[in-house]
Amino acid sequence: MERTLAIIKPDGVKRGLIGELISRLEREGLIIVALKMIWMTKEQAKGFYKVHAGKPFYESVTDFMCSGPCVVMVLEAKRAINTYRKLMGATDYKEAAEGTLRRDYATDIEKNVVHGSDSPQSAAFEVAYFFNELEILKR
Repeated sequence: MERTLAIIKPDGVKRGLIGELISRLEREGLIIVALKMIWMTKEQAKGFYKVHAGKPFYESVTDFMCSGPCVVMVLEAKRAINTYRKLMGATDYKEAAEGTLRRDYATDIEKNVVHGSDSPQSAAFEVAYFFNELEILKR
């Protein structure tokens, strides 16, 4: 089994999409083994996105991610990372495939409703950033 981090970003929470997005995750066979709502500080957002420090979008994405509450989850499945990334769709919602979360719900490239780990290495960092082992269901 593989784990990945999923985030419903502030725009998704504000628009009342939590239930719909979770339902779509579960229909895709992704098992939620940890879940909580958080509101990141600017410093926490910077720490989470530190891999992007110095890139042109770093300040705006960290501002956005601390602009409201997020729902963070640990998803588990045999191919959790690939399954969730396929369901999310391309970062730019205009390029995302039909039926993906971003194509269906995003309003711009930054306010694209969801985040997901892009590799086993980033998943390990991202899951540990928000959850300790006591918070993750052992199946």
